[in-house]
Amino acid sequence: MNEESNPYDASAIVVLEGLEAVRKRPGMYIGSVGERGLHHLVFEAAERALEEILGGTASRVEITLTADGGIRVADDGTGLPVGHAGHSDDPSLERLLTVLCCGAQLANRRSLFGGSFGVGLAVVNALSSRLTAEVRRDGARWTLEYEQGVAVAPPAHAGPADGSGTAITFQPDAEIFETLEFSFDALAERLRELAFLNRDLDITLTDDRNPAAPRAVRFRFPGGPRDHIAEQGTPLHPDVISFEREYPDIEGTVEVALRWCDSREERIASYANSRQTSGGGTHELGFRDGLTAALNTYAREQQLLTPSDPDLTPAQLGMGLTAVVSVKLDHPEFEGATRDRLGNGPVRACVAEAVREHLTAWLRADPVQATAALTRISKTTFH
Repeated sequence: MNEESNPYDASAIVVLEGLEAVRKRPGMYIGSVGERGLHHLVFEAAERALEEILGGTASRVEITLTADGGIRVADDGTGLPVGHAGHSDDPSLERLLTVLCCGAQLANRRSLFGGSFGVGLAVVNALSSRLTAEVRRDGARWTLEYEQGVAVAPPAHAGPADGSGTAITFQPDAEIFETLEFSFDALAERLRELAFLNRDLDITLTDDRNPAAPRAVRFRFPGGPRDHIAEQGTPLHPDVISFEREYPDIEGTVEVALRWCDSREERIASYANSRQTSGGGTHELGFRDGLTAALNTYAREQQLLTPSDPDLTPAQLGMGLTAVVSVKLDHPEFEGATRDRLGNGPVRACVAEAVREHLTAWLRADPVQATAALTRISKTTFH
């Protein structure tokens, strides 16, 4: 092959700018043009609003699946400023809707999505056939309208307004997505997780697509994971064992809630910075280390194990166990192609220590409940 038969020079390079790049290669920004990517848009639109709650400038977020197949995300925050998007330091809604973030934001303990999202409202705008934003701020209401990421008209003053807040309503673009059908259950599952992992959040999900059977659910867990565990299964003991502890050594916090239920199934869900770690990692290993140490020590103290008996294994002790293991770190290290496993080494020892201490205290403080939890294990393990 010679240069004449296959010429390649600067004229062959195509430069995609701004939102055009998002529409050309949507998978690079939202991972998929199927249902997963469709739902990604919802969480991307909701992230800023949810973080306003965590920052103390909003109290609730309402997400609505509209009758026309769109999504509306509304908050009662301060209302984003409406201004010109041309200045690099302009925090206006126009800028957020039209200027791409430079990749995903760095994760820290306040991240709601563990650094996996953070590509910005501009991506939602680019991949929507139509997007409308409404801002209530300083007694005035403003509207902004876009089609496929392009402004239809300048921001318009729409009269006076009571209160404050921002609402984003968008229609996913049929030219981009393989499906336009949102799953209420899938959205509800993730929003529920975010709510019990972040006790300040107050989220309502409403489905108005079927006028004959509208439905709505509110997610609010003032007690955090403890409240979530309290709703799971048929318990073997009334107490939910839970704690939260700050660890300077890992620059973060450890929060655990657990209870044994009348089931043979083990259900342990682990999270790092509000992101589910389906591949496990050092926090989940530490949880199992602490669980094993505390229960084996107690079993020997109560002579449920003889000196010649081997220690109980994590698999044996997990029978009927329902638990949430959550760490929030300033510098999380995610591993694997899908970044679903936590790799921070020091986390394992910290989680193990915290679980061992708190579980040991519970076992010794209430031997009746401890016996109820261990009876299921004793039926197949103890002599």
